[in-house]
Amino acid sequence: MPNSNKSSSGGKFGRRSSTTSASGTSSHFKQHRFGVSKGGRPYNKTSGGFANRSNRSSSGGGGRGGKFKQAVFNDISRFVNKAVITEQVEHFVPEHQFTDFQIEEALKKNIVSKGYVTPTPIQDRSIPHILRGADVVGIANTGTGKTAAFLIPLINKVLKNREERVLIMVPTRELATQISDELRGFTPGLRIFSATCVGGASIFNQISDLRRKPNFVIGTPGRLKDLLERKSLDLSTFGTVVLDEADRMLDMGFINDMRIILAQLTTPRHTLFFSATLSNEIEVLIKNFLNEPVRISVKTGDTSKNVDQDIVRVPAGKNKIDVLLELLAKPEFNKVLIFGRTKHGVEKLTKVLNDKGLKADSIHGNKTQSRRQRALDLFKKGATRVLVATDVAARGLDISDVSHVINYELPATQEDYVHRIGRTGRAGKKGIALTFIE
Repeated sequence: MPNSNKSSSGGKFGRRSSTTSASGTSSHFKQHRFGVSKGGRPYNKTSGGFANRSNRSSSGGGGRGGKFKQAVFNDISRFVNKAVITEQVEHFVPEHQFTDFQIEEALKKNIVSKGYVTPTPIQDRSIPHILRGADVVGIANTGTGKTAAFLIPLINKVLKNREERVLIMVPTRELATQISDELRGFTPGLRIFSATCVGGASIFNQISDLRRKPNFVIGTPGRLKDLLERKSLDLSTFGTVVLDEADRMLDMGFINDMRIILAQLTTPRHTLFFSATLSNEIEVLIKNFLNEPVRISVKTGDTSKNVDQDIVRVPAGKNKIDVLLELLAKPEFNKVLIFGRTKHGVEKLTKVLNDKGLKADSIHGNKTQSRRQRALDLFKKGATRVLVATDVAARGLDISDVSHVINYELPATQEDYVHRIGRTGRAGKKGIALTFIE
């Protein structure tokens, strides 16, 4: 996880924060153009968002022509945003170092051993409030260190009271596993244990883990609800709850499960709420389940200044897959994350790439958790050069050194686009995001 003090600036999808300024020149990146396209899924210029799929039938040729044909090209600039080489930038000045926080010495030693010195903005602002027991609403971009922002003070809370139990609810299996791994990284020698409760893995093993009454339970809403119905999880013993990537959980339709789970927690409780965006539904949740929360927003823009965004036009008469293969043949495409829209499409594309001699793997909802985790691990280690994914991989995952993100199929929403391309250009490094336009 990066601990950089650099502030991000908005791209075409966002607006530059009023507290962040930068000067410099745009870096040069040759636009990938393969001719004039013949259409594609339209971007809705009027609403500023992606058109609903149902609108496709109102244009001739099943959505590939008619009045929507030109909409894509009117808004292509939304996918074209040159990364900025920053010469001068107002840096965030932290109020603390990690050694300044009022936490147990054993935890401080583990933090130092991980190489953490200076907190990121969300960590610097959130940790003191969480340490004093305040409810917190944290709004921050992906990849800004939100996980450590809540784990560090909550580990300290458990060290002070071994009976304390913490529930962490997240939208995806991968994010749950990532948080579990980071928790273990902070707790060597501290005798703090956790259970990860997600779908696609053995529920019986998870039930066995829960019988040991771990201090931390990290899970997805669907599996947590299953465990509650089986009477294998008793939330009345939990005094602290974290909702991470809350906006994504709402997007995925977990609102009712979230309400059921939160309603079973003890009161009063300590509630932490982290999200990249604030919608009306989220505001209702905050009002119903948090007590006079401290609101912390360190969001600096929707897209990173380190991500060079551009389009790939597929000319009439040329296969889209052939254009993709031409790109992947270039040596600079050394660690590539490709996004598709459906599980079937992702699996089909992965097979084609492997048949062409590329080392590719996939992650999507139909894969078991063990297979998804194996695919991620191989990609992170560089054993697999290309990972093809549905939007399950668009949020929360910290995969280092991704050279390119390719939107082989357009995302459903602006937010999905922002989170997809946020998988590259991390930790201050340059990244490239390409969007296919047919």
